[in-house]
Amino acid sequence: MSTQPSLYDISINSITGEPINLSDFKGKKILFVNTASECGFTGQYEGLEKIHQTYKDKLVVIGLPCNQFGGQEPGTLTEIQTFCKQNYGVTFLMTEKIDVKGKNQHPLYAWLTKKELNGVKSSSVKWNFQKYLIDENGKYIDFYYSLTKPMSSKITKQL
Repeated sequence: MSTQPSLYDISINSITGEPINLSDFKGKKILFVNTASECGFTGQYEGLEKIHQTYKDKLVVIGLPCNQFGGQEPGTLTEIQTFCKQNYGVTFLMTEKIDVKGKNQHPLYAWLTKKELNGVKSSSVKWNFQKYLIDENGKYIDFYYSLTKPMSSKITKQL
């Protein structure tokens, strides 16, 4: 019997404050990405929207705004939402602003970055737009550093 906590038991809210039930996504892979509006990688919103549109029958993309790297996500949730829609036409799910590391690390990122929780691998979030891929059953597949574009074959071959 697995003693690892389930990804599906973690609570997080959408950018509009609605609770997101991660178990609603059972049967699809999930790509978690910590995002920022003022980063050199911000253009990846375009690729994230493309992978969302291309694979939406089997993949859920979730963007998680974070201001922990160079203060590159200073905006309010409303500002972030407006920026993403106006500049990149983002329709994939965005969450509340969270911490992905440190003492206030969100439980989702504790699960994503600690082997004792996800059962596979430990990692640290190095910068904005680092990606974590989870399988259809909530099991950890892998993570990809910021340089890996959303439509990279490293990711798409897993889909």
